[in-house]
Amino acid sequence: MRFLLIVIGMLSAVPTRADTVMTAQVTTSLASREAYSQAIAPLSPQDKQLFLQGRGLVRQSWIISPAADREIAGLGPLYNRNACIACHAKNGRGFAPDGSEESMRAMLVRLSVPGHTLTGAPMPHPYYGDQLQEFGAPGVIAEGRAQIGYTEQTITLNGGEKVSLRKPHLNFSQLAYGPLPDDIMTSARIAPAIYGMGLLAAIPDQTLLALQDQAKPGSIRGRVNMVWSAEQQRHVIGRFGWKANVDSVREQTASALANDMGLNSAMFPAGNCADQQTSCHMAPVSGAPEIRPEQLDQMELYQLALAVPAPRLQDYPHIRQGARLFRQAQCAVCHQPQLRTGDFPRLPALSRQTIAPYTDLLLHDMGPDLADHRPDFAASGSEWRTPALWGIGLAKQVEPNTGFLHDGRARTILEAILWHGGEAEEAKKTVQAMSPDDREALLAFINSL
Repeated sequence: MRFLLIVIGMLSAVPTRADTVMTAQVTTSLASREAYSQAIAPLSPQDKQLFLQGRGLVRQSWIISPAADREIAGLGPLYNRNACIACHAKNGRGFAPDGSEESMRAMLVRLSVPGHTLTGAPMPHPYYGDQLQEFGAPGVIAEGRAQIGYTEQTITLNGGEKVSLRKPHLNFSQLAYGPLPDDIMTSARIAPAIYGMGLLAAIPDQTLLALQDQAKPGSIRGRVNMVWSAEQQRHVIGRFGWKANVDSVREQTASALANDMGLNSAMFPAGNCADQQTSCHMAPVSGAPEIRPEQLDQMELYQLALAVPAPRLQDYPHIRQGARLFRQAQCAVCHQPQLRTGDFPRLPALSRQTIAPYTDLLLHDMGPDLADHRPDFAASGSEWRTPALWGIGLAKQVEPNTGFLHDGRARTILEAILWHGGEAEEAKKTVQAMSPDDREALLAFINSL
């Protein structure tokens, strides 16, 4: 373990030549806290301006209406946080509370009741909607609070190493509209990282369908999620969100602004008031829309143009050994090490790039231990989209509290691996059975990405 810690320290401190397929124009060699905040190199003067304007909006703290400064007004009437970076600090991942005494600072709780809407989306609760809101504007009652507690279990690995895994349990308090029904479906989710989104958006749908149909070993399958696009008004392939339940960066952004901060837009004009929340619907608003189309353009471009950290120390023998083990354990079947972008008119610099995202953007059944039992369009309660691994070795550098997996239960990458089940059960067992030296090499490789 001492050797692994030394290697990880080198990885975060010494960016070196990387044996990688990605070009320098879409990557950054920075390995500091700002590693997720760099723009791709080939931006036109106009796009550079949009990038800077989008960055300002992502970092903007919004205020409740009515307010003298209408440019930053519109927060609420219900909301979880008042700025994007409150959950996506430095554009990185969020984290879960360490226990029930801590508040949720970088995560939220999705809610739904059995059934689905006409578009196939989860059915929101009539009073609590589809996301629990912790805060309300003056005169608007906050919906309630969610707390997370944990039970610990210990796993013993080959070689004697013991790893403690924490299983989360949700509890609710201060519920404004009475107890949640017994059949309520909940899903606690940390904020995902937002760098590299443009390159993922530029992967053609045909590539995802080909990956879905590709023969895979053992019980591994993988499939696309078909979701409703509010922007296109039709069902399309989803690729963003923990369950691949959103199809574009623009819609993901507009949805988060509406659901997390109550900021309406042309795409989501109703904000986040649940159907039967009278006080919420009667609260003053700053205008319609509160997020103008040009502001959404700027925030979208900012995320599309964020560069990906380049892999580090790829010629180091221990890293190369870990890469071989990654493939041998079949991790690379879902965490695809190489994909190709297509034509991407929104930001042509992202077109026809060979990239190393370590994801297939497909849904995979991860077994009962990771299931939230809450379907989302075609995704079942135990299916999750493969998260991209690029830049993951810098996650703790950017946000020391960062968590892994959808609910942040995993405090380390090893813990995240040991929670894998379902289609990834055999891969997890392979990692458990590795010698300590091989396991260190595998983790060193993942931390080099």
